[in-house]
Amino acid sequence: MTAHPRILSSYFHVHLVSDSTGETLNAVFKAATAQFAAANPFEHIYALIRARPQMERVLADIEAAPGLVLYTVMNPELRRLLEARCSELQIPAISVLDPFIEAFSDFLGLQQTRKAGAQHEMDEAYFTRIEAIDFTLSHDDGQMTWDLEPADVVLVGVSRTSKTPTCMYLANRGVKAANVPLVPDQDPPSQLFTLRKPLIVGLIASPERLAQIRRSRLGGMNAEEHVDEYSDIETVRAEILRAKRLYAKHRWPTIDVTRKSVEETAAAILTKLSAKRNEEE
Repeated sequence: MTAHPRILSSYFHVHLVSDSTGETLNAVFKAATAQFAAANPFEHIYALIRARPQMERVLADIEAAPGLVLYTVMNPELRRLLEARCSELQIPAISVLDPFIEAFSDFLGLQQTRKAGAQHEMDEAYFTRIEAIDFTLSHDDGQMTWDLEPADVVLVGVSRTSKTPTCMYLANRGVKAANVPLVPDQDPPSQLFTLRKPLIVGLIASPERLAQIRRSRLGGMNAEEHVDEYSDIETVRAEILRAKRLYAKHRWPTIDVTRKSVEETAAAILTKLSAKRNEEE
């Protein structure tokens, strides 16, 4: 299969046109380009495009820098305008949501509303997400351990196992997430062992990787005098072993974050949370 005549190298223009925030488009685009290591896109992002003058400015940009066009636009008039101009320019224009919406429509036997940004309305789900973010911020890094029962998820782990960023990612998905650090020479807070509602997940990482991350962290903070006690490989191994024994004793599910991104760790946690909720129901 020959390459598109406009693509003379791995550098290319891509136009992401959305009548909402563009988050969906960006996620689909990132997932697709991740499969092409040599691809180097010049991104042109257009969010909240909901009027003809806005779309005309977008079309002028597309004409000036032809490339792949990905869009999520519900308004029929604006869609036709975009599709017709891209056809004239002989460049691909892909509506990334159409296959999903058509499948849902066929399965449910319902018509779509064609409402722009419907997923971002300030509805119950929106306020649930805001409440989850507030909860996570106030229960970060061992804060308010006396108030962990309302949490959906409690992450436990030694220092630098990505507890905080994972909790924040979960909170943005509407999950109330708290995290409790395991500190050397200190017992975990007793409240952990009486929780009933939350899913408690233990995080671990390879000692070598963890020691490396800790050294880098301390170097960035100009705290070299603490390197030995914080990032010594044998000390780290002892911490990880102690954590594993704690998780096994209480039968908490464990996730090794050594080679996982925050998104992958959060996805694994969401899968476990879904299974727990289904069992309870």
